[in-house]
This record gives sequence, structure tokens and C-alpha cells, in this order.
Amino acid sequence: MRVRCTECPLRTRPAFVPKSEVEIEYINSLKRDHIRVAAGTDIIHPGQEDAEVYTLFAGWAFRYQELPDGRRQILNFLLPGDLIGLQSSLLDPAEHGVEALTAVELCVHPRNRLLQVFGDMPKLAYELTWLGAREQSIVDDNLTTVGQRGAAERVAAFIYTLYRRADVLGLVTKNSFLFPVNQTHIGDALGMSLVHTNKTIARLKRLGFFSIPNGSIVIHDPEGLARFAQYEQDDLAPRPII
Repeated sequence: MRVRCTECPLRTRPAFVPKSEVEIEYINSLKRDHIRVAAGTDIIHPGQEDAEVYTLFAGWAFRYQELPDGRRQILNFLLPGDLIGLQSSLLDPAEHGVEALTAVELCVHPRNRLLQVFGDMPKLAYELTWLGAREQSIVDDNLTTVGQRGAAERVAAFIYTLYRRADVLGLVTKNSFLFPVNQTHIGDALGMSLVHTNKTIARLKRLGFFSIPNGSIVIHDPEGLARFAQYEQDDLAPRPII
């Protein structure tokens, strides 16, 4: 079912910068379709030349790159409101893949139409640029985690970051939220073997930071988890949504 941008429930959430009626109608004119994609399906294939740009309306996904031998590095996890496909050049083949972690719903924006935004709506064009820079900042933070944090700190920072991102989207209830990420995903994101990931998660559970029952996660001590991860607290300011 196609949802008009004027009726989008994401736009009312405090995670996002409010838009004027004119801006929302313009964004709606860019939207070609509203589609559903099954879990485990590639939304964008590495090297794909005709990939569209998407707004993640519902569900979780992740960006990844693969080595020729099939080893995978997960670059970032994507939550509702995130823009997909902007990270590569608007005209060049995709440099990464994007896979649906859960069943997802996507707003489809034809890539060639986005070029018009820079002439039609300079403010929206700036926001597209800002979103690209934000994505790079997230990857920079992840690289710091992988390169400098110990294994337990890595997992703690990873889980706390997802907790904060989910919380600002209104997805957290009593410190609990949907957690479709498995240990293989965590290992691929943090550069850890499956065995090492398993042992590290078990240690953090024993320390009382969180539990993972039935596809969800409960954060029992958010402040303690942040301290353990040496996570620098910052306000998640409202961000643009296209």
C-alpha cells in the first residue's frame, strides 16, 4: 500500500526534523512506489548499476561489502527513516550491498529524479548531502570501535548505539526493543569470530548489562553499559528524512 508522505507516521517522531507542507509535497512527488521486501533479500546488490534510492519505512536492514572469497564486513545497520543508496555516487555502480535484515517496507525514489532536487529545492539538496556525511560519520565511529576498543567494549558500544537509535525512534518500551541481529551479524560488524562473539555476549550478560529473550533485547543498565563501552554521550539531534 502506497503511503503518502503527508500521512507518513515517521515524520511525527522526534527523531526527525519537521518539514513544511511544500517540502513534503515535493518529496511525495519524488516517490515512485512503496514496496515490501522479504528478510534476507538484497535491496541493493554490490556493483548494481540501476539501484534506486530508498527510504526505509519499516523494518531493519544493513549495508555490507564482501571480499572475493565471500567474507563480509557489515558497515552499518539501517533503521526506519534511514536513506538507502545515497552512499554511492548518484551515477556510478553501487559500492556496497544492502540486505533486508527483517521484512522491510521501502519508499522508492528514482535515482535520476534526485539530481533535480539540487535545482528545485536547495534546502532538501543540503539535507541529502548532510545525510551522506552522517553515514560517513557512523562508519568512522564503527571503525574506531573495531580498531581501538577491546572485544567486550566493541559489543557493548554496538548494542548501546542500537539501543539509543531505536529509543529516539520510539521503538523502545521499558528498555526493551526488537533485536533481529544475530551473533553472525555482530561478528561481521565488529571483526570478531563467531566463537569470540558468543563468549563476549555471554560475559556481558553475566555482568547484568542486558538479556536477549525471544528476538528482543532488554537493556538492564543503560548507564553502566555506556560507561563500560567508553561511549561518549551526545544528544541525537533531529535529522532530516526524505
